[in-house]
Amino acid sequence: MNVISSRSSKDPELYNGSAPTDLSSCLLKAYVLSHQQKNSKMETFKHMVRGPFMTARSYIQSPPQTDTLCSKLAHASVPTTTDPCRLCPDPCDDSNLEFRHEGWGTKLFDVDLSSDMLGTVKPYRRQVVISTGKHDWEREVTEADGSLAFHLNAIHSKLLEESKVSTASPKQKKSSPVEGVFDSDSSTRLGILNGSHHSCSSGNKELVLVLPDYKVVKGVDPSQRGAEDLWKSALDPGLGRAGRTDLQMRSWVLPYNCLILLCSHKRRDNRCHIAAPVLKRALTSSLELQGWEVHDQVDDPEQYDDGPIENIEGTSEEREQEVLNRLKRAASNDDSKRALILFNSHIGGHKYAGNVIIYFPQGSAVWYGRVSSHEVVAVTRTITEGVVFPTLLRGGLNLSRETGKHLNDW
Repeated sequence: MNVISSRSSKDPELYNGSAPTDLSSCLLKAYVLSHQQKNSKMETFKHMVRGPFMTARSYIQSPPQTDTLCSKLAHASVPTTTDPCRLCPDPCDDSNLEFRHEGWGTKLFDVDLSSDMLGTVKPYRRQVVISTGKHDWEREVTEADGSLAFHLNAIHSKLLEESKVSTASPKQKKSSPVEGVFDSDSSTRLGILNGSHHSCSSGNKELVLVLPDYKVVKGVDPSQRGAEDLWKSALDPGLGRAGRTDLQMRSWVLPYNCLILLCSHKRRDNRCHIAAPVLKRALTSSLELQGWEVHDQVDDPEQYDDGPIENIEGTSEEREQEVLNRLKRAASNDDSKRALILFNSHIGGHKYAGNVIIYFPQGSAVWYGRVSSHEVVAVTRTITEGVVFPTLLRGGLNLSRETGKHLNDW
């Protein structure tokens, strides 16, 4: 008799540690403990193999220097700074309160410090972050049968073929002068992530962030039909931020000055799981010191000042302009700067943990890697000043600006 369900075998954390009351529970507990010990031994083994290799490579290979990276990014008109990305000594002086930073709390944290990170982000048109209320997920979120991530992944290619942009346009064929830095209209790829935010919808319907459009869609059914309606109303590469109005989807502009995504996906790599909560605490403290409000859940869109985007009347151009006006209001709220910080599933590049993505209402996305609590000041400056620290940059979306302008300029 198979006493361990398929769900339990994939998700050992379902067992809560209470005393077993029957044979099935005893076997389940034994399985869970075995699974945890196996994972622990595997992490230790990977550390033993990976650590010396990365240390040796760091002696013979160094990442590009700031000046070299700034020169490269200048070809893409990315606003950068040559300031150091950490202000504390290296190694950090724990006796100095000003420079005391939280560490990872484990020696099993080997990060690639030698290779060139710039160019390790693949082009994409849009990225969605689906509500789950969790900090960890199945190893492949798009393979979780019956989930919205599963259905979106299944229908994207099919619907893309039916879309008006299925044949590459000249914009889609152009290449960026800097690998990893691209415009959103240069690709039709859809990034699918799970997030730590809860759904504000009734039943089991999901709350989905659509980026870089910087909007949230409420009440998405986690079914094939729900995925198709979401795709046709907001994710079709041929659509602007205003989307379609005929599919009963409702969306709102996110009322935050920035969105920060932290990869916490333990079942893909434990380093991201270790780094994410440390970075969340450090970023929260850093932003609050500057007078920002920091949120870790999405407010119910029904309570936003502006109504659903689908209720905007007028021509397509008039609707797009009104969405832009709402985005500008979200970005220019000087009375109360608000940041939203969420954990998310695997984005690639876990060897560069901690991984951070910063989205702006202006439509930009900055992908940082090798971020520890020591570099949080640099991340905060990227948010507040709109400048990129080249040695942290893995890549980004819509980063080009006219001379003298920053990422938080329009």
